[in-house]
Amino acid sequence: MQTQSLDQGQAEAIAARLQQVLDEAGRVIVGQREMLEGLLLGLVADGHILLEGVPGLAKTLAVRTLAQTVKAGFRRIQFTPDLLPADIIGTTVYRRETGDFTVKLGPIFSSIILADEINRAPAKVQSALLEAMQERQVTIGEQTFPLPDPFLVLATQNPIEQEGTYPLPEAQVDRFLLKLRVRYPDRQEEKLILERMSTGAAPQADPVIDPQDIAEFRRAAEAVFVDEKIKTYILDLVFATREPRRYGLDLEPLINYGASPRATLALVRLARARALLQGRAFVVPEDIKAVGHGAMRHRLLLSYEAEARDLDSDALIDMLFETVAVP
Repeated sequence: MQTQSLDQGQAEAIAARLQQVLDEAGRVIVGQREMLEGLLLGLVADGHILLEGVPGLAKTLAVRTLAQTVKAGFRRIQFTPDLLPADIIGTTVYRRETGDFTVKLGPIFSSIILADEINRAPAKVQSALLEAMQERQVTIGEQTFPLPDPFLVLATQNPIEQEGTYPLPEAQVDRFLLKLRVRYPDRQEEKLILERMSTGAAPQADPVIDPQDIAEFRRAAEAVFVDEKIKTYILDLVFATREPRRYGLDLEPLINYGASPRATLALVRLARARALLQGRAFVVPEDIKAVGHGAMRHRLLLSYEAEARDLDSDALIDMLFETVAVP
């Protein structure tokens, strides 16, 4: 079924409503515009988000604040080494009065899930979360339960602490539509944080949208026009990570595995959401560049040589954008 096209007036109207969400979140979060926009893009593009940054950069507060702007269920799950799958998805409970088992649903059954310090949980817990993220359902015993719609996992992890952590499986990392790297605030922003948070109660965000609004935003994003030249540009960027010499890039010694087809789909979905956030009914190359790092940085498996040269995935993606021809 063909998606109905979106006109410019509709795009601008939706952009104004999305801006309300950013403004409301900005009452609580100082700066971190890139992170807030990334969270909103994930909400509109219907994809899970991984936030990476050192402690104290308001990752958890940002997720909680976004949830406050949406009239939907929100649960925070603190991941620890002793966490069990049943602690997340639920389990069967024996009822002595009736002599049978009943299912007790876990905290995963909520619209917005904050998976705090996700890399502290062992493999069994990651596997349970993987089904929920990919299939939007949970299996408990012999029964399968659908998760609510919308369903969004916003996970945080600390990149500098290794003790007591478990590296996320590549298959699970690939399920995240977007990986955001959270930076330190600048001096002016940190002064504002000091003034806002050191006196009185911390501000709280108010709900401005509901699940019906989210469904409307997602339908609109799917209707954003993507020209064939833009699709070719996206394919060139992704294939340049797999066949770099074909595009004049000497990256073969630096990349063990290039971006998967999920990167192609992620770039399209995020670019459409970003165009909508900008009030446009069509995607432009700047949209691809704006979301490119978040869509691909966790989908490149770098070699030891890249690490030896102190090159990360962001640096290689910069090379892609500098080299691959823009339509």
